[in-house]
Amino acid sequence: MDPAKKGLALLQEFKSFALKGNVVDLAIGVIIGTAFGKIIDSLVKHIMMPFISLLMPGEQGYLAWKLTIAGKDIPYGLFIGEVVNFLVVALALFIFIVKFLGWIMKTKKEEAPPVPQLTKDQELLTQIRDLLTSPGSRPKSA
Repeated sequence: MDPAKKGLALLQEFKSFALKGNVVDLAIGVIIGTAFGKIIDSLVKHIMMPFISLLMPGEQGYLAWKLTIAGKDIPYGLFIGEVVNFLVVALALFIFIVKFLGWIMKTKKEEAPPVPQLTKDQELLTQIRDLLTSPGSRPKSA
């Protein structure tokens, strides 16, 4: 096969893959997730942690919380900020996925059509099948 045709076929195949709905949906989800992470990060760093730093002494709030061991600073205040950030993100995801989407899934299950009742013929066939598959229904071999 001609290399130019192989290249065009590969390009066409990639185009059909990249523009499928799943890939585009995934890209949009990643972008929205990144933006959501930045919002939560800002909430934690600029609103929640300053409130927490009111409880702890320090001039720069939680940013100044450090341990000094052998001349090295260990900024545990930044770590606490990241832990709070993680907990807020986890809580938001829990509320959205479990409570909101779980609620949607529950209502969809409730809206499912009821299972149709068996007809008389189907009931009789089910009884015959059950009798044939029961252990006492088979003849004993000699």
